[in-house]
Amino acid sequence: MSPIPDGAAAKPRIVALVPMRHASERVPGKNFRLLAGRPLYHHIIASLLASDRVDAVLIDTDSPFILADCPAAFPDVRLVERPEHLRAGTVPMNDVLLHDIEQIDADFYLQTHSTNPLLKTCTINRAIEAMMAGASEHDSLFSVTRWQTRLYDAEGRALNHDPSKLLRTQDLPPVFEENSNLYIFTAEGLRRNHHRIGRSPIMFAIDRFEALDIDDEETFRLAEALAAVSASRATAAETSAT
Repeated sequence: MSPIPDGAAAKPRIVALVPMRHASERVPGKNFRLLAGRPLYHHIIASLLASDRVDAVLIDTDSPFILADCPAAFPDVRLVERPEHLRAGTVPMNDVLLHDIEQIDADFYLQTHSTNPLLKTCTINRAIEAMMAGASEHDSLFSVTRWQTRLYDAEGRALNHDPSKLLRTQDLPPVFEENSNLYIFTAEGLRRNHHRIGRSPIMFAIDRFEALDIDDEETFRLAEALAAVSASRATAAETSAT
């Protein structure tokens, strides 16, 4: 059964949720630290606002910097100050999302993070299109990174291959990492499951570089390098076009 609510328009209303805490344990000031000359969170917000499939963007934050900076940088974004009881780093993200869906109505919610600065608008649109096309059979979508490599558990046991048969990595069955870039779900599904991933989700694959999730200093430096390469390519393309 389709999760689209009864009476929803032919074009469902899609709201993007972007939760951001002020404090970051491993990368101080991560969400507003400069990346390619802009606060980190600016990158994903700009990508969301550029999508004609996203009807509204909501930022949930306890950050004084973001609360002050966002209205000037992105006047169309809805800002919600996170309640005190949801501010600890140990609060499950699903609890934050349950609070957020009460602040704004939508047929579908798309959640992403400021720590996904390389996520492209075209990829966001493709994920929405995949969810809409599969809504009769699937209740949610989450993004993944495809890997074909030899994996072991903490005890040294092979997880996805037979060490006695040294297959080429390209011949191994793929495994998929939940990469935290995109989640699409309904309010009904989130309330019922208490989880943004429902009972019959779509796995949506994203290129591993684009899907980079900044979680520590190493990944922040990698994002800086990839952003520099992207900017260089864009400059070269503009130069060759003139």
